[in-house]
Amino acid sequence: MCRNIRKLRQPERLPTDQELEEAALQFVRKVSGYQKPSRANEEAFGFAVTEIADATKRLFQRELYT
Repeated sequence: MCRNIRKLRQPERLPTDQELEEAALQFVRKVSGYQKPSRANEEAFGFAVTEIADATKRLFQRELYT
């Protein structure tokens, strides 16, 4: 589904917050079908990006590097 999202897992380090944010943005763009949200959807779009980035960060912290 999201072939353009690059792999974030690297054996030597956790992904940076910026890398997580960029991947989350790409994911939200892909699933929503919008490159940029309308003004009416801007808040929801931003919220989704933040939630996905946070969830991905927790995934790496709890599962992959413990």
